[in-house]
Amino acid sequence: MDKRFWISGVVMTIATALLGFVVHGVLLANDYTALVGTVMRTPEQANGMMHWMLLADACIGFAMTWIYRQGIGAKATLGQGVRFGIAVAFLTVIPQFLIYWVVTNMPAALVHKQLVFDSVRMVVLGVLVAYLNPRASG
Repeated sequence: MDKRFWISGVVMTIATALLGFVVHGVLLANDYTALVGTVMRTPEQANGMMHWMLLADACIGFAMTWIYRQGIGAKATLGQGVRFGIAVAFLTVIPQFLIYWVVTNMPAALVHKQLVFDSVRMVVLGVLVAYLNPRASG
């Protein structure tokens, strides 16, 4: 694991945390507020567990970097990043929120927004990781 891996992992960790905040802390905040005390934790409870959120973001950042670097192909960076982000969304976001919808009492409209917004988030992260880890020339 070279210097580029570590830099990419850190940048991806920061990016997933920031994009996660935009999606879940801003775009979906009102949807979640309606569920506090039933499905969602109170802000005080959640704030006390933020270190787990940071660990999750680091897992996403470094895992996306590691997996992407295993299969860099000859395709253009943008297209490869979009494809990778879509694959990650189908591997993580889509099954995660569908499972949560089945086992929790989440409103269907919220689940739909989670699926769309977080899938877009993964595509953006896929493009970012592709640009952070360009294919070797030659």
